[in-house]
Amino acid sequence: MPWGDELPMLTDWNETAGSLGAYFFQDQLVARWVHANSPRRHVDVGSRLDGFIGSMSVFREVEVIDIRPAPAKIPGVRFQQLDLMAELPDAWVQSTDSLSCLHTIEHFGLGRYGDVIDPTGHLKGLDQLKKMVSPGGLFYLSTPIGRQRIEFNAHRIFAPETLLSWFDGAWAIEKCALLDDDNQLHEDAGIERLKSFAGNVGLGIVAARKI
Repeated sequence: MPWGDELPMLTDWNETAGSLGAYFFQDQLVARWVHANSPRRHVDVGSRLDGFIGSMSVFREVEVIDIRPAPAKIPGVRFQQLDLMAELPDAWVQSTDSLSCLHTIEHFGLGRYGDVIDPTGHLKGLDQLKKMVSPGGLFYLSTPIGRQRIEFNAHRIFAPETLLSWFDGAWAIEKCALLDDDNQLHEDAGIERLKSFAGNVGLGIVAARKI
């Protein structure tokens, strides 16, 4: 075999079989939740194509909305480019019985992905997302939680109470999961455990039903 480029790999011998972080655990968990619920239609806003969407599209069709253009056509995925900080088109109002937005809402309005800079962009986006869910439908949402703060244009980190307060009123939280600072997933954390999280930055994952 002829010699190719010099490409020494000197550290892999003692590493684990893969790196499992927040995206892996949330994507696997929410995909299982959606699969178990077997919705008529599932729409996703802004979640990772190379993670959650890739997993979901194996066993069902997923409709994806993103402010960014699609990088390619993906089997099992219907894609639409749309800015959810703008007014929601009538066709999307109460349009789905299952909606996900994973590790995304914290970016709305920071300009990182070509969106308009707006300090309240996450709240405007959240209102639009809620409008998309039909009565009785489920909304799966995840976002970083910890001491509430904004880290330049990277993301916001919300207090657990802030995340939970988004579902006051005409919503019932059915599932709560927590990924803590040690990258440990607490799948059945419940509202009280999520509320009491005092770490630097974890991940709160909520499934809420529209009443």
